[in-house]
Amino acid sequence: MPTMSSLPTEARSFFSKPKAINDFDAIRVSLASPEKIRFWSHGEVSKPETINYRTFKPERDGLFCARIFGPVTDWECLCG
Repeated sequence: MPTMSSLPTEARSFFSKPKAINDFDAIRVSLASPEKIRFWSHGEVSKPETINYRTFKPERDGLFCARIFGPVTDWECLCG
C-alpha cells in the first residue's frame, strides 16, 4: 500500500483536507490574445479524414486525431 509521501503531488492534494475558500468580490474574464492562443496550441491537422470506416477510430493527423485533441473517451488511450 503506498504511503502519502510516495504519491504524486496531485494525488496528495486530492486526499488532503480542503483549503479554505477565499472570498472575492469580482472576477475578470477577457479574450485571449492571438499570441496566447498560439502559445497554448499544439499539433496540426494535416489530413481531411475524420473516422476510419472499418475500425470506427479517428484517423491519425485527421480532424478527430487523439494525439492532437486528446482521447475520444475519458481515461482511455487509443493505443490499447
